[in-house]
Amino acid sequence: MMLLGGRGLDARPSVLCRDGEKLCCRDNQTRQMQDAVSNVEKHFGELCQIFAGYVRKTARLRDKADLLVNEIYAYAATETPNLKVGLKNFADEFSRLQDYRQAEVDRLEAKVVEPLKCYGTIVKLKRDDLKATLTAKNREAKQLSQLEKTRQRNPSDLHIIAESELQRATLDATRTTRHLEETIDNFEKKKIRDIKNIFSEFITIEMLFHGKALEIYTAAYQNIQNIDENEDLEVFRSSLYPPDYQSRLDIVRANSKSPLQRTGSSKSSLRTTQTSHRKVRKDEEEDEEEDEDDEEEDEEDEFDATKEVR
Repeated sequence: MMLLGGRGLDARPSVLCRDGEKLCCRDNQTRQMQDAVSNVEKHFGELCQIFAGYVRKTARLRDKADLLVNEIYAYAATETPNLKVGLKNFADEFSRLQDYRQAEVDRLEAKVVEPLKCYGTIVKLKRDDLKATLTAKNREAKQLSQLEKTRQRNPSDLHIIAESELQRATLDATRTTRHLEETIDNFEKKKIRDIKNIFSEFITIEMLFHGKALEIYTAAYQNIQNIDENEDLEVFRSSLYPPDYQSRLDIVRANSKSPLQRTGSSKSSLRTTQTSHRKVRKDEEEDEEEDEDDEEEDEEDEFDATKEVR
């Protein structure tokens, strides 16, 4: 059996077959790596956009709450004492809640959105690694094709040269593939660890905020419930009249009488008047009687005097 380059001629097809199998295996690995990177690029991009929108909505809610606080302060300044104090205390608590909401926005931005943004750069680097691996794999496939064509023509010297080129290309492809396997493995570990950290931070931040929110809302609720409605109502009623109105009102009430009282008073006055008239009439009649008696006495005296003269 004739040997070329330390190998038998009948062994070359089996060598090419094994190289082809290795190339096919590396193709499958590269395709899986590409799918893994593409999957992260797609879904991490979506998560980043949605979390960023969530943070923007929270920031807008904080801005609306600040406007609400300002309006409550402005309204409280126009109200009665108890309502004014209750609303002001409520606004103070609600304003304090917005400080915690601002902290929530800052933490979400730093602990959730920014780590997801970083995956844009990470994915770009992994795609560069994949590109280098694909370049090496394509070079290996090209050398393998050239070796197959040379073997078919069977010039011994060119065959040896092509096989040597194939070995170098295969070594280069193997090296880049191994490097890519390591980087993709690290990429997967980092992805899982980062996902755990990102979502853990998100839940922790939300729990801290809502825990504080429950505490502050409870205090705000108590401030509203502590408003004395009756006292403020008395203050409002008293504000409707001038300061001396009540005293004058009491005087008027004391002097004023009901229609029944006025009717009774009129009847009493009428009876008094009638009694007075009757008394006057009686007195006049008595005076007339006395005058008549006096006249009769005068006449008797005159008659007696005449009689004596005679």
